This record gives sequence, C-alpha cells and structure tokens, in this order.
Amino acid sequence: MKTVLSTKILTQPQRELFLNSGLGLVEYNAIHIDFLDVQIPLDHPNYIFTSKNAVKAFLRQAKNKKLPKLNAFCVGTNTKSFLEANGFTVVKTADNATTLATLIVQDHSGEEFLFLCGNKRREELPDILSKNNIRYKELEIYRTELNTKVFNRGFDGILFFSPSGITSFFTQNQIAPETILFCIGETTAKEANNYSKNSVIANKPTIENVLVQAIKYFKIHD
Repeated sequence: MKTVLSTKILTQPQRELFLNSGLGLVEYNAIHIDFLDVQIPLDHPNYIFTSKNAVKAFLRQAKNKKLPKLNAFCVGTNTKSFLEANGFTVVKTADNATTLATLIVQDHSGEEFLFLCGNKRREELPDILSKNNIRYKELEIYRTELNTKVFNRGFDGILFFSPSGITSFFTQNQIAPETILFCIGETTAKEANNYSKNSVIANKPTIENVLVQAIKYFKIHD
C-alpha cells in the first residue's frame, strides 16, 4: 500500500475521500498559528486576505460586533467561501497573490486597502501595490510557527499546503529521491523545488484538489 503524509490535519470528509482511494495516510500539523493581540480596524472599506488564517484573526476580534458592509479581496476559493459565509462581499479573488495584486492595480487603483497578514507573508503583493502607487496599509495579525517533527520512515508522497509547511518538514527530515511532493500552488511548489524535482501542483489552490492530485497520481503509477 502506498502511504502519503499530510502536513495538515484533515477534516473527516477530506480524510474519508483519501482513505476510500486505498492509500495509507499519516497526518500532522507542520505549522502552528498564533493570533496576535493587535487592534484591527473593523470599518475599513477594503480588506486584503491572502490566507484563511487572516480571516480567522479578523473574525476573532469582530465577534459579537455589528459590522458595516465589508469588501474583501482574497487569494483562494476556500478563503473566498469562508469570507462570504461570514458576511463579506468578495470583490476580487485569485489563485495567487501576484494575480490578485495585478487585478487591484487594473481595476481599483483609486481605492484604499488594508492588507491583513502573517509574519511569513511574501513580498509579491506589497511590491506590486507599492510600485503602482496603490494606497494600502499592512497589519500583521498572526504568526506562523514551525511545528517540527522527526519521521523515522519514508513516504511515497507528501502533501504540502504552504511554503512554511515545507520548511517545517525539511528542518528535521529528508526524503527518498522517488518521493512525490504534492503542492497546493505555485508558491509552495517553488519552495518544494529546493528539496526535490518530483512535485505535482494542484489544479486549484484547495486542500481537496491536493488530495485528488495525489489519488490520481498513485492510481496511474500503482
């Protein structure tokens, strides 16, 4: 039986999807999120979210408070769904931060934005906004901490959902040349390429699609 490591604890439906394929599964959280005690403005016209964790941090502070209509610009369909379920109007969504920033420059150059982010946020979005004179402020509202763990065994595949997850795993582990790294997006895959050339990128930046890519791959290469 092929065995795959997930660097994120899956939900029960996600786990069942995977196990029903006949693959073995080991899972752990490669990173830990700490929400910071910072004051987040709850009445800004436009918020930028490049992760679901940033939305969670916002909602922790907004709990039980009456909010005005809030506009969001976000990365990822899961983040978009989460925002809409919590009352946001998602104006723009994209598969990665670079594309989102480009859309903001093209269609919303006269507006102001608040970028809610973590300590591991990448430079692409702020760089594009700054170079195009987009008015924005940046606020760090959570921290990503590495949750390192040693695995005294190999895996046929490893599921990665962020560059930080890759850094965390490889801090304590090495892989065999034939191990396949399944990545949620281009940014994660770029980090994976520092450790292996055997990577597969999800068609869509969702956890479910990473699982599907792994299932498909091992069905073909069984």
